[in-house]
Amino acid sequence: MELIQLFCEIDDFCQIFYPQWEKHLLIEGIKQTSSSLSPSEIMTIIVFFHKSHYRHFKSYYKCHVNRVLRNEFSKIVSYNRFVELMKTVLVPLCAFLNSRRATSRGIAFIDSTSIKVCDNRRIKRHKVFEGIAKRGKSSMGWFYGFKLHIIVNDCGELMAFFVTQGNVDDRKVVPKLAKGLIGKLFGDKGYIAKWLTNLLETQGALAYYQCTKKYEKKIYFQFR
Repeated sequence: MELIQLFCEIDDFCQIFYPQWEKHLLIEGIKQTSSSLSPSEIMTIIVFFHKSHYRHFKSYYKCHVNRVLRNEFSKIVSYNRFVELMKTVLVPLCAFLNSRRATSRGIAFIDSTSIKVCDNRRIKRHKVFEGIAKRGKSSMGWFYGFKLHIIVNDCGELMAFFVTQGNVDDRKVVPKLAKGLIGKLFGDKGYIAKWLTNLLETQGALAYYQCTKKYEKKIYFQFR
């Protein structure tokens, strides 16, 4: 998706979302944040980062947005100021992502990935998510932070997502993520559990097991 097309889609969404959202906000205690960048522009820059080759947002913003995209965003702000503005579009950004979820095509895949908030050696000194982030373990080892649980269809399109603390069992979020799903849902051996099979049966799903070439057991659920 090109930058202009992405901005147009986000801007169209914001024109509908913001008036409805503001109706449900508390009038007192809200501090209006002024900025030369519109919410649509802030959200576009954030989303477009994931289409770039940059691994770190700071490098992306300073090297790409500040230089290559300066003509598209003429009222660009400093990196530190932009970081402050990012939190103002968190709710609209989540709502936009939720509105772009794909539909079931009969085949879906479920998995999780870690969201590390700091290096393991800095856990005791980390203050930003103190009391919120938790230690967890993935196939890549121990980490400190959160987990992103997702379901995608056979084209890789996002169908459902959920963020939990790092110590939450991947299987606990399956019933909520798979609600209303139709067709087959494939997962690795980490999703094998008798209690999960029994619980999903109440949602109309039957569990089947497969063995790969490496003799690793996989599981898939058939939703009707």
